[in-house]
Amino acid sequence: MPALRELFTSAGFEDVRTYVQSGNIVLSSDASPAQLARDSERFLADQLGVSVAVIVRTRDELAEVVRRNPLREVAVNPKRYQVSFLSAEPASELIEKCAAIAAPQERVIGIGREIYAWHPEGVARSRLWAHLAGQGLGVTATARNWTTVTTLLALADE
Repeated sequence: MPALRELFTSAGFEDVRTYVQSGNIVLSSDASPAQLARDSERFLADQLGVSVAVIVRTRDELAEVVRRNPLREVAVNPKRYQVSFLSAEPASELIEKCAAIAAPQERVIGIGREIYAWHPEGVARSRLWAHLAGQGLGVTATARNWTTVTTLLALADE
């Protein structure tokens, strides 16, 4: 992650911070989120030779994700509470399909471009998690546990 931080700093981005080995970067930019995602994808391909989709949220968008926290009453372990960040708002049928796949103790709620999922037994054997992490969503997605989500917001507020 230090190399990734240095790479983005050398590209002219400001206030570049990373969080553990998660692939998350917090930085300052005047570019729109869509433009920043495109520029970052191109930059990573040019500099590292990797083709990776980039999902961008502004500080305020991330703060709204944390403020909503629709599963706060049941999601008591932040490592088992996941937020999937999507490139576009999913069709309502996708959320219904996720709910149908979920085990009885799991919960899933879609709001805007995020899907909140509670996996009380963990993600390892969760059919819901396998679906959320797979290619079946029809949009580009990346998921982070609640600890990572709230830490990224704290980094953005520094």
